[in-house]
Amino acid sequence: MVKTYDPKKVLISLGTHAVTGYSDGSFVNIEPHGEGTTKKVGSDGEVVASVDPDDTATVTLTLLQTSPTVAFAQRMYGRFKETGETFPVLVKDLKGGLLFAANDAWIVNTPSREFGKGDTDREIEIATGAATWEGES
Repeated sequence: MVKTYDPKKVLISLGTHAVTGYSDGSFVNIEPHGEGTTKKVGSDGEVVASVDPDDTATVTLTLLQTSPTVAFAQRMYGRFKETGETFPVLVKDLKGGLLFAANDAWIVNTPSREFGKGDTDREIEIATGAATWEGES
């Protein structure tokens, strides 16, 4: 069975804002927090498995410096600092791959800025509340 991947089919939304201007290379990284599962083995060999309840994650977007999402992130960072307003985040591969979603997310800090002879990428770090992961990675 042949499976295909097309970066143009990866959709990312931050609330009602559709992310555009993906970097030429890796453009989204989703890092889960918490320990996942751990095990402990007692002296008599009894095993206990524990599930970490931390379902939060960090989503890092790498975008072109001209991406409208950079300005959106700056506005949302200001709103979060002022009012605590969060937004939902969704990452969906229309070819059937990974689906990631969180109802509550916020911009961690002002998006990075770097200037040079040519265009430079911008990184936006997004923290989430409880998140769900579905599909293949």
